[in-house]
Amino acid sequence: MTTTAPVAPVARARERLLPVYFLAGVLFGIVLTKGELASWFRIQEALRFDGAYLYEVFASALAVASPLFWTLERRRVRSLAGEPIVIPPKALGRGRRYLIGGAIFGLGWGVTGACPGPLFALLGAGVGVIAVMIFSALAGTWVYGYLRPTLPH
Repeated sequence: MTTTAPVAPVARARERLLPVYFLAGVLFGIVLTKGELASWFRIQEALRFDGAYLYEVFASALAVASPLFWTLERRRVRSLAGEPIVIPPKALGRGRRYLIGGAIFGLGWGVTGACPGPLFALLGAGVGVIAVMIFSALAGTWVYGYLRPTLPH
């Protein structure tokens, strides 16, 4: 006889919202593609400081997100599944982990011309070779998860 653990109501609410999350991801991918934010040429232009387009997009995202996060915290807004939205404070420490992680991220971004967000947008746009980078990103994530207990956090 097989028994299954009861599913929490929050987990069921999340499952019901999966199509909404999927559509939000598709819309985000379309915005990334149409806004040329997944373009290798735009990314290289920004990394070489030849153009300000990408930096202007980042600045506008920060200008929109900062007051929205402040509002979320202030009004104690709940997620679509009914859970409280909590943004825990970060302990920066000496910042070594952020420096090393940022260097690895930046190196990968500079070499491939794509950060993790646009990878799936590029795959959806028909850039098939990006599947190699997606596999590599997933493999790197798995290796980090495997090594995480031994890493200095």
